[in-house]
Amino acid sequence: MSSAPAPQVPQSAPAAPRSARRLFSATVLSLEAFVVFFAALAAYGLAAVPTRHLIVVGSVAALACLVAAGALRWTAGYVLGWVIQAGLLVAGLMIPEMRVQFLIVAVVFALLWVIGLHLGARIDAERQERYLDELDHAGLPRPSR
Repeated sequence: MSSAPAPQVPQSAPAAPRSARRLFSATVLSLEAFVVFFAALAAYGLAAVPTRHLIVVGSVAALACLVAAGALRWTAGYVLGWVIQAGLLVAGLMIPEMRVQFLIVAVVFALLWVIGLHLGARIDAERQERYLDELDHAGLPRPSR
């Protein structure tokens, strides 16, 4: 048994934190795409709107939700998310037979969108602070911005 010190393992930098805001927003938009699709099917079953309009609007809205979820790397994705929330609130007024149900769903998703943005930004700030503390503790340089 030797009393020699253990060899030093080089410290690697901790992984940069992923964005909770982006994760929450993508989740809301992805789920919203499914809800829009199934709402279009429900409206089709009620024959509330001409079929051609229903297929086009429902498909475009669901696709827009998925495109916005994929574009959240950039500010344009968040802007498109806000446009989708507003558009779905307006669309809820268009079908008289299901106005109340569509508005309730649109308001719930709009609230989830706002809560996800707010809490996600707060979590991201806390994660960034912890990440910088871990870098300082490891004696590694902070990333330049």
